[in-house]
Amino acid sequence: MKITFACYESLSIIHGGPRVQILQTKKELEKLGVSVDLMDPWSKQSFGVKQPVHLFSANVGTYHLASVFHQYGIPYVTSPIFFTRHSPGIVRSSLLLNKMLRSLRSGIWTNYEFTRQICDWSRGAAPNTGDERTLIVNGMGIAPKKVEVIPNGVDLRFKHGDPTVFKKRYGVDKFILNVGHIGPERKNVLNLIRALKHIDHPSVIIGKITDGDYARQCMAEAEGAKQIHIIPGLENDSDMLASAYAACDVFTLPSMFETPGIAALEAGLAGAKIVITPYGGTKDYFGSMAEYVDYRSPDSIRQGILTALQRPASDAL
Repeated sequence: MKITFACYESLSIIHGGPRVQILQTKKELEKLGVSVDLMDPWSKQSFGVKQPVHLFSANVGTYHLASVFHQYGIPYVTSPIFFTRHSPGIVRSSLLLNKMLRSLRSGIWTNYEFTRQICDWSRGAAPNTGDERTLIVNGMGIAPKKVEVIPNGVDLRFKHGDPTVFKKRYGVDKFILNVGHIGPERKNVLNLIRALKHIDHPSVIIGKITDGDYARQCMAEAEGAKQIHIIPGLENDSDMLASAYAACDVFTLPSMFETPGIAALEAGLAGAKIVITPYGGTKDYFGSMAEYVDYRSPDSIRQGILTALQRPASDAL
């Protein structure tokens, strides 16, 4: 069997969770004997006789691609990688309002409509969490029979990271760790830094720093906080990243939402205690084995971290 993977073009710049999901899915499918191509917009595509496509992410960035697949009869499934904190009812109402506005004037679209249309055209939708499935089925009206939750996995190598590598390089041990991006507001790094400044415990933030107002705010907030160490982003296959997970005590990801946060899965496999947002389906994965915090409140984040620091180590996750 042969399949093509496709995603938004900025994936090569942003990196992050979707890129990890795509490359790891490719790796595991190839172990099963499936031939996987990564779609290259600069190369002539040959899909053969209805060669299937797996489209990762259903949003404005992949909409035109999905419309071409639909137009040419190329069958595809989508991993929507979609979430909103709005209820399914609000999503339905927004889509209805959008439809009414389009009847009056064409060209008026919302992000919800892009996601709905991509999922509607697809042969199947594979959300990562139950919460995401609820939004797609109950909020967007996609037929339940074509929507199946496919959980994100985590690379087993993170279970075997060597903590001494990170400790020797950076001189910290049993610290509070965050891994992600410093720049996108969804990652909520500013409130995390505000919380960490009031915790007398070493902490490490590993993340690609995106030049922008929010990132500059984060860096300014961290300035002078000697217990906070900021390290530019590490590649997902880096031994240093695996070592950081193994060396930390608590891993925190207090984002606006996560679906469900691949970095937190990696850290949990390494034995870290998890502090995370409750939004995006994280409870499907972490259940009662994590501290859930209000991303809007630095005090809630601080208290969640302090509670996790007091918990005994466990390999339950």
